[in-house]
Amino acid sequence: MSGLNYVSKETLEQMKEELTQLKTAGRAEIAHQIAEAREKGDLKENAEYDAAKEAQGHHEAKIAQLEAAIITARVIDVKDIDTSKVSILSKVKLTNLGNKKIVEYQIVSEKEADLKSGKISVTSPIGKGLLGKVVGDVAEVTAPGGILKFKIEAISI
Repeated sequence: MSGLNYVSKETLEQMKEELTQLKTAGRAEIAHQIAEAREKGDLKENAEYDAAKEAQGHHEAKIAQLEAAIITARVIDVKDIDTSKVSILSKVKLTNLGNKKIVEYQIVSEKEADLKSGKISVTSPIGKGLLGKVVGDVAEVTAPGGILKFKIEAISI
């Protein structure tokens, strides 16, 4: 994937909103906590001040991480998705050949992954195993519990 981060337009908007919130209200809140802790006296033995400074470090790291994700984001338009093979943002209907259960997953970026809603990361073992497959193919996926085999039943968007 060469460091690119494929996302839907909605996800990119959510990322930008979160970044704005972190840079404005989030930074203001941390500055307030640091100022309050500073007022309590000696900074050498001030656990509140140390905790606020540590929170500030985590906050700035999160901002940097989100900025990097936005810079590397590439918006994928649903109409550009080729449904002849499994790719990012594809919905894939599968039969688990081990237990004969039919499951449906959407292949999404790591940031959008949410197993409860059937969205699996393109970088997950199943996501990687399904990429490029066509209807009728069997994907063999190495999972912690052994090798899983999935038959591709349908690909849609």
